[in-house]
Amino acid sequence: MHKCLLGVLVIFYLTGCDLRVPGADEQFGQQNFVSAVALIELHKVRHGRYPTTLNELEFLGDWDGIWLGAVRYERYADGYNLYVERGWVGTPDLAFSSRFKQGLGIRKTNVRWLEDVTVGVDGQE
Repeated sequence: MHKCLLGVLVIFYLTGCDLRVPGADEQFGQQNFVSAVALIELHKVRHGRYPTTLNELEFLGDWDGIWLGAVRYERYADGYNLYVERGWVGTPDLAFSSRFKQGLGIRKTNVRWLEDVTVGVDGQE
């Protein structure tokens, strides 16, 4: 009886917790986006084409499953669309220097590209 009551109290406590941490969505979203781009582009170098789905990517690390579930990928003949759908717990608002996408196959994304500004990969000037 006590274990059941304790379990119910733990569930109430956990469901009432706000897991949002300021800036965490952007930090995780940035890492998810950059990791996805790196392995998608590596696949093209190795195979001469972009993967049909992210399931075709090879030699993934233990942590790569995190970003695989956080991005949406759509392949096209001449490139791909890549959308970041989750950062830490929410949808991040990401911005990169437009120089980041030079030479890449990204066609559409929900990442904002900043023109004529020197911005690091972290979106900071």
